[in-house]
Amino acid sequence: MKDKTKLIAAGRPHGRSAHPVNPPVERVSTVLFPTYDDYLEGARTINYGRLGASTHRALEEAVTVLEGGFETRLAPSGLAACNTAILAFVGAGDHVLMTDAAYDPTRKFCEKFLARFGVETTFYDPMSDRDAIAGLMRPETKVVFAESPGSLTFEVQDMPALADAAHANGAVLIADNTWAAGYFCKPIALGADVSIQAATKYLSGHADCLVGTVTSANETAAKKIYMALLQLGSNVSADDAYLILRGVRTLSARLERHQENGLALAKWLAKRSEVERVIHPALKGCPGQATWKRDFTGASGLFAAVLKPAPLPALKAFFNGLKLVGIGFSWGGYESLALPVHPERYRTATAWEEEGPVVRFHAGLEDIDDIKADIDNGFAAMTQAQ
Repeated sequence: MKDKTKLIAAGRPHGRSAHPVNPPVERVSTVLFPTYDDYLEGARTINYGRLGASTHRALEEAVTVLEGGFETRLAPSGLAACNTAILAFVGAGDHVLMTDAAYDPTRKFCEKFLARFGVETTFYDPMSDRDAIAGLMRPETKVVFAESPGSLTFEVQDMPALADAAHANGAVLIADNTWAAGYFCKPIALGADVSIQAATKYLSGHADCLVGTVTSANETAAKKIYMALLQLGSNVSADDAYLILRGVRTLSARLERHQENGLALAKWLAKRSEVERVIHPALKGCPGQATWKRDFTGASGLFAAVLKPAPLPALKAFFNGLKLVGIGFSWGGYESLALPVHPERYRTATAWEEEGPVVRFHAGLEDIDDIKADIDNGFAAMTQAQ
């Protein structure tokens, strides 16, 4: 089946002559077993609420089918999914290779938390090829962590090259796949051992819950992920799992609209006199754009624009002039967003040398003309303030 059909068919109720279209919300802490044999069987499946129940299993099944993996487990947020996946494969004295364009909280987890337990992290240029990554590998390197496109600056990484370098050294490749939502890119098919999503974003699509997904490529990785989540006491509410699963059903339709609006907005911004350049994986000039063409089947609605240098009062006026487009940290919901970001604050392996301010845009599902008109008002206010 095609992905559009998989998103509708996977994780649906089965086994009854009459059943609801959607899996019901099963809220549970204690699970009762009628017989001793049922108890023994339950120990291998669903036995306690913290480990999830039928609602969670339905969502996990749907995401596994979408990502093309062996098994999916849920975490309380995208960050929890990233951190748990790393923890599953490292111990004291180990080494992690982390993309320099990673989501900053993931980066801080390595720098501030893992370092306390003797796990060292080296940040690498997200545009590194196989040889460059191989040159950074150590005997104690256990994880290569990729995020493609990169957070804030949208570099598209060469996943097969990263996988080759990691596996040649006995390490695993973990990929943050949130931007593509498991729909426009399949890291596991490209060689990743683990694919992560902040389901908070596109899988939910409605900006009203927090969940992370961790999909393993094989049984060995799956066991490590499961034990890490189990030992950390991680859990997701059945209500949030239900909301994510409901969002999954409309993922393909929403992403196609996000892609359409995102490309239209990016091309419009690229022609504005206030804009120095637009960073969008589907446009020429974005680092790794050729790799995006090879490995991705589409683009979501998240990208960035580097504005021409402007004083802070003018930048404030731009954001204050927005009425439809919100100022918000997250993305992936139905609403359009704009956020001032500062890549220069988060780089150590690479330098961010753009002089103008950077604005991250998320193109929502509104009419594109209304989005453009609102941003045009923002630019008008910016001009008046200069």
